[in-house]
Amino acid sequence: MADHTNTDGDFGPGASDLAADLYSPEHYERRDLYHEEKTDRLAEHARETLRLLGENPDREGLVKTPERVAKAQQFLTHGYGLDPHVILRSALFEEDYNEMILVRDIEVYSLCEHHMLPFFGKAHVAYIPNGKIVGLSKIPRVVDVFARRLQVQERLTLQVRDAIQEVLEPQGVGVVIEAQHLCMMMRGAEKQNSFTATSAMSGEFLNNIHTRAEFMRLINGH
Repeated sequence: MADHTNTDGDFGPGASDLAADLYSPEHYERRDLYHEEKTDRLAEHARETLRLLGENPDREGLVKTPERVAKAQQFLTHGYGLDPHVILRSALFEEDYNEMILVRDIEVYSLCEHHMLPFFGKAHVAYIPNGKIVGLSKIPRVVDVFARRLQVQERLTLQVRDAIQEVLEPQGVGVVIEAQHLCMMMRGAEKQNSFTATSAMSGEFLNNIHTRAEFMRLINGH
């Protein structure tokens, strides 16, 4: 896993430089590196949480749990140190193609910002080029950048749309996310079979009913 920790703080100086380094064509390897001070401080909080819950953080099964939690939290939120615009610009190509491009069934794993419990599902992202296309792998990467932050599904959907619209300036963008939320399945309403679907569209997807209908048909595999 790459060193996703922004040592200057969330969105602070160096975040864009870090993203550019991680996502340049020469740097796709992943390395297990974590910010040492941040890991120690998060681990301290995790130990105290265990105590408050009535557990003994020094018993055999929990001795290493605070450190594991600290590292997991950093990985699950590493999107704060990455810039989706840099990722998209790293693989832009001029191309005379003006039909819909769809990447569907992109796996999404994120944390609900209200309870810090996971929500997970699939994203479907499409755009109609306007003289520029982007490497296909960059679209799932952009989804990951925004998903690996504390999120609400509605905002995540809008952020993916807006990033693609701003960098590619296409004729339109369509994003649909379908997810299950553990904050609603394991607690609260406890509705285990519920799904949440959100959509965000621009340009042709918003204004042209036929384009929107084609997008939905392709999402459903037709």
